[in-house]
Amino acid sequence: MTHLSHHPGSLGHSRIENAISDEVIRVVLADDHAVVRAGLKAVLRGAQDIQVVGEASDGRELVALVDRLRPTVVVTDLSMGDADGLTATRDIVARGFPTRVLVLTMHAEEEYLLPLMDAGAAGYVVKTTADRELVDAIRTVAKGEVYVQPAAVRVLAKRFVAKQQHPRHAEQARFDQLTMREQSVFRMTAQGYSAPEIGAALCISPKTVDTYKQRMHDKLGLSHRAEYIQLALRLGLLTTA
Repeated sequence: MTHLSHHPGSLGHSRIENAISDEVIRVVLADDHAVVRAGLKAVLRGAQDIQVVGEASDGRELVALVDRLRPTVVVTDLSMGDADGLTATRDIVARGFPTRVLVLTMHAEEEYLLPLMDAGAAGYVVKTTADRELVDAIRTVAKGEVYVQPAAVRVLAKRFVAKQQHPRHAEQARFDQLTMREQSVFRMTAQGYSAPEIGAALCISPKTVDTYKQRMHDKLGLSHRAEYIQLALRLGLLTTA
């Protein structure tokens, strides 16, 4: 399970904790200013376990590089014109790349942080502290952890608790546990299709449809079509129009 990590108070202590690993962390840098990318490379030059394998000047170029190079970590600026870092982060995560995204930002406020984490970023570094934090941040997210500053941990914890307490979030989480085929059967059942009709559409037998419905009963507690409809409406899968 991914857990939160933040920048330690002592840089020397952090270097001991993050001893150079045998596996090189392959990094792609993204910023629309070449001088900034050069500065980032200079910061990383002393880390023998980190190798810059590519550079991008906007979000579209970044996604293409990730697709081709499959780096361990992406370090991207948040603001890069139309193809920004936030959009690129969503794209990288949506495509299922194993690459971890670390965002460089000028802002550490909640209004900027939460959209980054919701988009799937593995953490962020404020530009003014990048010269001190970037190496540790890259090593942290490369290990599967989340890198944020201490104040942000409290913000994210509040957001997590609020989401867990929201009834619709709990229902959505249970629905997301269904397989793709189960979700298809769920939607068609809520739309009023019979088992034979669902089977014909999905190229499975009506008996198999009933098996999927039994699994959904076990996972969601649904027995009647009215319950399917009510849940589908709450999740926004059907419209009342």
